[in-house]
Amino acid sequence: MSQKAPVPRKIGRTSGVLGVAVALAIVVGLTVALQARVALTQTVPEKMPLTVATTTFKLQESYRRTVAYLGLIVAGRKTDLSFEIPGRIATLPVRQGSQVAAGELIAQLDDAALRARRDATTADLKRAQAELELARLKAKRQKDLRATGAVSKEAFDETRLRASALEAQVEAVTAGLASIDIELEKSRLVTPYDGIVADHYVHEGTVINPGVPVVRLIETAQQEAHIGVSAARAGELEIGKLYPLKLRGEKIEAALLSVRPDVDPITRSTTAVFRVPAQVSALDGEPITLELDEFMPLAGGWLPISALLEGKRGLWTVLRIESSGAQHTTLREAVEVLDIQRDKAYVRGTLPSGSLVVASGMHRITPGTPIALEADR
Repeated sequence: MSQKAPVPRKIGRTSGVLGVAVALAIVVGLTVALQARVALTQTVPEKMPLTVATTTFKLQESYRRTVAYLGLIVAGRKTDLSFEIPGRIATLPVRQGSQVAAGELIAQLDDAALRARRDATTADLKRAQAELELARLKAKRQKDLRATGAVSKEAFDETRLRASALEAQVEAVTAGLASIDIELEKSRLVTPYDGIVADHYVHEGTVINPGVPVVRLIETAQQEAHIGVSAARAGELEIGKLYPLKLRGEKIEAALLSVRPDVDPITRSTTAVFRVPAQVSALDGEPITLELDEFMPLAGGWLPISALLEGKRGLWTVLRIESSGAQHTTLREAVEVLDIQRDKAYVRGTLPSGSLVVASGMHRITPGTPIALEADR
């Protein structure tokens, strides 16, 4: 029986045809994809120029600025009150921070011993006064009897001189009683003027010597502002003139009382003293400022702070706008900041007067790139 020839040759021919077809399909697909990509890129619109806000730089020869000089509120009088006599503190009726009036009691010493001495001295005074009255009556009777010779001259002189001695004794006891009254008065510590009790240095039960501080009293009726100013500006101030001061962000007007004739060796400034108006409520030691206008003969111009970008070596940069027809580009210019007032800076540099400058958003712009101006919209 004869056998059929094997089939593998047909299978190999079929596989080759399929491989060619697959390769052709891949090539066609890539071609279509590339053509689609090219078409897509050709349809993307061009990027629009960035629109920026602008400002005009105007050169000027000088400018004025407000300079603030710092100072402190100072009470007209500040006193550490103390007793003039020794003793034990019995009461301190006024707390720290309390408002007190002139003559008000703020401390009291134990005066029991003084009052006992006063009672004893009062009794001595009454006895001396009684003996003096008796001596005067006796001297008067002896004077009448002396005319008749019933009383010797020696006895009369003794009675008369005893009356004189008793008069001196009464005066001495009276003076001693007045001295005790003075000590009793000094055992009471009262305020010499209206003010506020700022501090207590001792407490009840403390035995103190004369001159030891008990409380600190700060006057509130006549406050002053002591402000350090430059020697040059101090010579321009006028005594009695009203000047603007700023306290807690609020402006007040205060009269200049005096300017000290010396300069502080540390701050190189002198002290101007102003009277704070009575209606102004301020604390001792609170900061206060004096605001004065100054003329600065420096050429430059004002730009918004948002137009500045920090540069190198302490300089700043701005973007100057150059225009060519309807197209605008930017160039970088260097400036130096001379002063800052609120949201503006006074600068000088390579900017010509009348230059148009980018006012804000400098970090979004690269020098040389096209831009659109807000006015061109």
